[in-house]
Amino acid sequence: MKLEYVYKYPKTLLNKGTGFLSDYSHSLNPYTGCSFGCSYCYVRGMPVSIFRNADWGTWVDIKKSAADIFRKELTKAKTKGPVTIFMSSSTDPYQPIEYKEQVTRSLLEVMAADPPDFLFVQTRSPLVRRDIDLLQRLGEKVRVSITVETDREDIRKHFSPGAPPINARLKTLQLLADAGVPTQAAIAPMLPSSEAFPYLLQSVVHRVCLDDYFMGDGSGGKRTRQLGMEALYKDLDLEEWYHPDAYKIVYERFKQVFPEDQIYVSQKGFEP
Repeated sequence: MKLEYVYKYPKTLLNKGTGFLSDYSHSLNPYTGCSFGCSYCYVRGMPVSIFRNADWGTWVDIKKSAADIFRKELTKAKTKGPVTIFMSSSTDPYQPIEYKEQVTRSLLEVMAADPPDFLFVQTRSPLVRRDIDLLQRLGEKVRVSITVETDREDIRKHFSPGAPPINARLKTLQLLADAGVPTQAAIAPMLPSSEAFPYLLQSVVHRVCLDDYFMGDGSGGKRTRQLGMEALYKDLDLEEWYHPDAYKIVYERFKQVFPEDQIYVSQKGFEP
């Protein structure tokens, strides 16, 4: 699959936190588009993707001079009140192009020098380990949330073949924890998994967030239905996992292994 990369020169980086992220003052996206191209990504159904006239996962816009713009915006935002940032809401800040472009790292450098009140980093990429030095400087003002939707590689490959392997994400969670960086595993969106899943995560995290299409896509599951997700479950004869109550199966499994105060559901697990 050929990827198209386009350099963009945005005027702003920070966006007001709204909807699912209304507990944050701002969201921050280092890129537009995402080469991981996960089948269930709700951004597929948003205008930024629909009007692109190219398949989701085949294009990425790289935001040039991002750090300079962000530095000014952060300074200004701090004069108006507490600044809490969710990075990222509609792209992965550590997708493969970040190895070369380092847009995300440049933004972290700004925050390490002038910290916001809180930064939440959402990714599924092991590349986040590269920035442990900067994340450590933020201390308790940061949390890195790594998506681990399932413990089954066959399921991961069916739903998100372009995303990093599960084991690489688990190793990254361990490295972050060893470095003293606050972490969580985001089982979001929840995919079919085995009974051993809680035990796999128990060794690397003390906080998990469980979310599904019906609670977490911002439309009660409507956005996800429009993406044709149910057909992917039927292909595996796992339709029972595509249901508003399916998350309860996984929640009960995790309750047997994790204290309840370490298990968060949907929006609660993503709050500042």
